[in-house]
Amino acid sequence: MIRSWRTSALCGSALTALQIAGCAVGPDFAPPAPPSVERYTPQKTASPGEGQRFREGAEVPARWWTVFASPRLDELIDEAIAASPTLEAAEAAIHAADFNASAAAGAWFPQLALTSGSTYNLSSGDATNSTVLQTPFSYFTKQVQVSYTLDVWGATQRQVESLEAQRESLTYLKQAAQMMLAADIAHAAIEEAMLRDQIAATRRIVALEEERLRLLERQFAYGAIASPEVLSQRTALTQVLETLPGLESRLAQQRNRLTALAGRYPSREIEATFELSQLALPRDLPVSLPSQLVKQRPDIRTAEANIHAASALVGVAVAARLPNVTLTAVGGTSAFQLAQLFAPGTGFYTLAGAVAQPAFDGFALLDRQRAAEALLQQAEAQYRDVALKAFENVADSLRALQSDARAVASARAAEATSKLYLDKVRWRLKQGDVSQLVVVDAQRAVLNATKTRIEAEAQRLADSVALFVALGGGWGKKEDR
Repeated sequence: MIRSWRTSALCGSALTALQIAGCAVGPDFAPPAPPSVERYTPQKTASPGEGQRFREGAEVPARWWTVFASPRLDELIDEAIAASPTLEAAEAAIHAADFNASAAAGAWFPQLALTSGSTYNLSSGDATNSTVLQTPFSYFTKQVQVSYTLDVWGATQRQVESLEAQRESLTYLKQAAQMMLAADIAHAAIEEAMLRDQIAATRRIVALEEERLRLLERQFAYGAIASPEVLSQRTALTQVLETLPGLESRLAQQRNRLTALAGRYPSREIEATFELSQLALPRDLPVSLPSQLVKQRPDIRTAEANIHAASALVGVAVAARLPNVTLTAVGGTSAFQLAQLFAPGTGFYTLAGAVAQPAFDGFALLDRQRAAEALLQQAEAQYRDVALKAFENVADSLRALQSDARAVASARAAEATSKLYLDKVRWRLKQGDVSQLVVVDAQRAVLNATKTRIEAEAQRLADSVALFVALGGGWGKKEDR
């Protein structure tokens, strides 16, 4: 009967505590309201044109990098995500936070301890009294102790809530790391493609400069020109040649970067190579609504989770200043001989309840509560700062894409004009109106215009990637849309 009553009492206390814990002290967390703005820029952002347009309200696809229509890029990003030590470390941090939250939740359950004691005693004899004998004896004790601290003020609930919010924050950080990994690979691939095209154009320019130098040297040999013109051309050739090592070095660095991002050592360079012709310009660019941005950006969600964690810790600090109720039950047996441990009359039990109320601690608990409240204010301010920067990122990306469209249009027009001029010069060469030097100069102008166009197109691709990142990268979606 006694054991049944004790068990019922403990179970009833646990249920009562869990019910009371639903009314935890401290502020209840509510997600911050989205900013009351309708646009990212002062006026409605016009589509950039030149093959691109903004789709307001459209959702960012989960695998946004597939819009560049490059199977090589898709495979490389998938490989990198699977092999990334950064993501692996982030996943381990999430598991650790999960276990910490589970460990804190253990306070909701009764704490059970088993104790076994065995002693061998020998009392000292009294030399002046012959009736006192030195008789050794043994004493055996086996007991079970059950203790339960009622979560009256929700301290445990708030502690678990804070730890779960920290786990949520780490989850968002992992998503941010995954998004940035994909963006870094996309940017590096675009940079590699641009460098390959620029190196090819530069080598063609070198060939033209060498041809021009040969023509000038021939004219100088016949006395048609002075030596300074030849020296000037040699200087021009040297200057062009000096640009090649820098471009080749940057290309090698991009290859190393892509290899490292894929989770490989430099000696195991990736097989995929990239050229601008293999990367399609995204035609439709999603522009999420401002009210949705705060739900899509993992850095904003991280800041929100930090507010949640800080808010819960205020409740923990408040509960520490209130009375603490602990129930304890101890039951066991004791005997002088091991064989008699479970004999009638050897059992004992103790039921106890204790209430502890902090009386004076030098205002330490009050100061800890104030510190927790200050940290909550800090987290809220950091959230606003992150949100402001997020909206700034989107606005910058939208403006950059508009400028890129104009830059690409100008570069293409300049390249087309230089090609028309080259065609006319070649026609005049056939007519004998101009020399071969004029043709070489026209060809050089075309190649220089081509290099400018390559840079403009690569910048446009890179800024397209930046827009997807600024909008949150679509990390919260399970499949492409």
